[in-house]
Amino acid sequence: MSKLSGKTALVTGSSRGIGRATAIALAREGALVAVHYARSQQAAQETVALIEKDGGRAFTVHAELGVPGDIDQLFSGLEAGLKQHTGQTTLNILVNNAAETSTGTAPEDLSVEEFDKMFAVNAKAPFFIAQRALELIPDGGRIINISSGLTRVAAPSQIVYSMTKGALEQLTLHLARHLAPREITVNTVAPGTTDNGHEFWKIPEVREQMSQTTAFKRLGDTKDIANVVAFIAADEALWITGAFIDVTGGSLLG
Repeated sequence: MSKLSGKTALVTGSSRGIGRATAIALAREGALVAVHYARSQQAAQETVALIEKDGGRAFTVHAELGVPGDIDQLFSGLEAGLKQHTGQTTLNILVNNAAETSTGTAPEDLSVEEFDKMFAVNAKAPFFIAQRALELIPDGGRIINISSGLTRVAAPSQIVYSMTKGALEQLTLHLARHLAPREITVNTVAPGTTDNGHEFWKIPEVREQMSQTTAFKRLGDTKDIANVVAFIAADEALWITGAFIDVTGGSLLG
């Protein structure tokens, strides 16, 4: 029997990249996965198609995060989908993956609008998603927050992105203590340099330069991250909570 058979999961931002790979990995282990997307319904449906081709089950949920009404829209779609597929609204696994990324802006050039948008999507939304999800998550559930290795190094052009991920790591720490009596584990997974399919990674010079930052001298694959998330979501990881799990391929070794 698959490790997550009978479980349900929500992966935010799972229409592409690490989120897509995570949704596929959880479904492969038997979970019914809610594939959340903000903009591209087609991309989200492609994720569902990949899951179904592999014998798994999934459905899409739409909500643009960081705007008024985002949490209500997200959970309205989530609960409807869960009810349709299972007859209940139980959510066993929440993966806060969706994030507003930065192409790199010097601290003195960053606008108030960019700052607010990044915090709204990367820090505020995960907090209120987790808060709302607790109404659906039974004892023994899982909350997994996707952070970044950038919270452990200095990268001035990514200062606000790193600040938002630092806030997300604090959410992990405090919720882990708060939810321990319910045996709900809360952990942070921190990817490093990962080829998420962005055009940026198709540039040979960029790939070579960034590959040298990892101990293995290659870019991370989205599956490298997804496999760790799937492990933490399973029963074997019930004694891990409040952890920062470095999945940077050794980028932080110095």
